[in-house]
Amino acid sequence: MTFPRPHRDDVLAAVAGLLGGLLLYALGLHSQGPDHAVLPTRVTLVPLVVTAFLELLRRTMPRTALLVGTVAVIADQLTRGSIATVLMFADLVYAAVVYGTPASARRIPVTTGMITIAVTIGFLAWFREPAALLIGVVTGLVSFFPAATGAIVRNHREAAIAARLRAEQTALLAEMDRTQAITAERARMARELHDMVANHLSAIAIHSTAAISLDDAATTKQALTVIRENSVEGLAEMRRLIGLLRDSSGDTEPAAAPTLAGLDALVAQARTNGVASGLTFTLDDARGDDCRLPAPVELAAYRIVQESLTNAIKHADCGDVRVEMSGRADGELLVTVTSPFGRRPGPRAPGSGAGLVGMRERVALLDGSFEAGPAAGPPGGPEKIWCVRAALPVVNDKEPSA
Repeated sequence: MTFPRPHRDDVLAAVAGLLGGLLLYALGLHSQGPDHAVLPTRVTLVPLVVTAFLELLRRTMPRTALLVGTVAVIADQLTRGSIATVLMFADLVYAAVVYGTPASARRIPVTTGMITIAVTIGFLAWFREPAALLIGVVTGLVSFFPAATGAIVRNHREAAIAARLRAEQTALLAEMDRTQAITAERARMARELHDMVANHLSAIAIHSTAAISLDDAATTKQALTVIRENSVEGLAEMRRLIGLLRDSSGDTEPAAAPTLAGLDALVAQARTNGVASGLTFTLDDARGDDCRLPAPVELAAYRIVQESLTNAIKHADCGDVRVEMSGRADGELLVTVTSPFGRRPGPRAPGSGAGLVGMRERVALLDGSFEAGPAAGPPGGPEKIWCVRAALPVVNDKEPSA
């Protein structure tokens, strides 16, 4: 049978206990007088050596060490006895509670307590003298007291481990929250940068291509005019965004955000940018003049229209681009942008698909619905159209009329 490798502290305890017991034996110091010994004095060394060996197993095999140690300490009481054997047995009781199974840690204090009570009552009834109580006290000191101490130490250790696990879990959750916050902020910055700059760059790309490919002075001049306007506006938007990112003053005053009141200007700008694309633009705003919307809803609707117009300028076939805004009875703002579906001749700007992702994310943040894709065209119009439709929940904060 192979035994687990003992802990260094257990080896020291075993050596110290054995040497101490041998020293006491050599000096003739025993725990009992010769009249109480049943076995010869030299037999005292057997429980001493056995208990010292069991000290090597106090961590790795605590239950076995306790059971064999109990037999050894009982045998020690049949000899003249050794205090070292009794002290090592008390350590085995303590180790069985601290390093044993949870069931053993619960049962051993109860068992040793009952044994202490039984020994006290038994010897008191046998000797019928108050001095018999001392035997019960000694029994409690070498059995119940180590077990109770071990239970207290184990409870403190388990509480410390649980506290450390909770602290690690809290730190992990905090790190996850920080990572999610950084990811969400990066996604928001990407949406804002795309919405503010991409439409200007798309117009610049289309009109610069037209100016290069068409040998017409008037067209070239008009294209360069549009390029300059969009480059100036794009630079201004970029500077504003960089200023917001670099601002460390802690000022929490919100920056001015575009609203649906600027739809006319947005569509007018799209008309200018879409001249080279053969597109016309129509705005049908059926919300009413007294319709008041929360700022997040207005910003999301504005950005959806802005990105849809930019995509139409980049990809739509020649024809009419229509923007419709309406309120529904279920308390939603319906934004619809349609454009001719197909490949048109002339300059085109490449797309990355980030615009549709950004629109979908904006709608999802408001718990709305979004869909974009080809659809059948209206009667008398193109055969197929590209339709972007978003339904944004609206909380009407208008004061109720009396």
